[in-house]
Amino acid sequence: MGRRNPESADRKLWAPSVEAPTYLNGELAGDYGFDPLGLGADPVALKWYRQSELVHARWAMLGVAGVLGQEILRPDVFWYEAGEPQNLPGPFQNVNMGGLLAWEFLLMHWVEVRRWQDYKNFGSVNEDPIFKGNKVPNPEMGYPGGIFDPLGFSKGNLKELQTKEIKNGRIAMIAFMSFVVQAQATGKGPLANLADHLSNPGANNWVSNINHCVTPSSVDVQGLTIPLTCLWPAPNH
Repeated sequence: MGRRNPESADRKLWAPSVEAPTYLNGELAGDYGFDPLGLGADPVALKWYRQSELVHARWAMLGVAGVLGQEILRPDVFWYEAGEPQNLPGPFQNVNMGGLLAWEFLLMHWVEVRRWQDYKNFGSVNEDPIFKGNKVPNPEMGYPGGIFDPLGFSKGNLKELQTKEIKNGRIAMIAFMSFVVQAQATGKGPLANLADHLSNPGANNWVSNINHCVTPSSVDVQGLTIPLTCLWPAPNH
């Protein structure tokens, strides 16, 4: 793990009596000195890992909110199947899913290429490529500010807000993966699973669902057969 940081005793770390590696010096928001595999020893890799974690954390927070909102507002629709054409709102049920996915891939590719350019040359993509003159301040990589901070939170204690964001994002990433495994094992949403567990904790828990997977081996979407897999160990997959 490399040399230890002598200042780690004055910091909040991931466990009592541990020492943080020297390259985790507390400058990054949410840095608690946790890197047992030494993945961040390379400063270039550490910079990329932080951007990757930040993006995944934000998507996870949106995903968790979406799953819970789906189950609260439309409990009759299983969130794991909500994206199938027959479960979409009326005007969208006849949308060509292949074409929609193709556009999504193209647009996400464009956005990710722009993000990669900013990573390689920080500040190089601050200006809108179409509407010239529109820029974001982008004071720190991953935090563009401007129209992405309409309430002006960045004018306060930005480090504190960054720490809160990454901590909630880490919890959200774990939560979303838990939602996926639960859905595959029980065929229910997180709130329904929580209600089942509270009603009978001894019978409804992760131990009782080992080797269970209700996810089909494939699904047919507008004539296209898509193979599926189950992250939860099960004999039928």
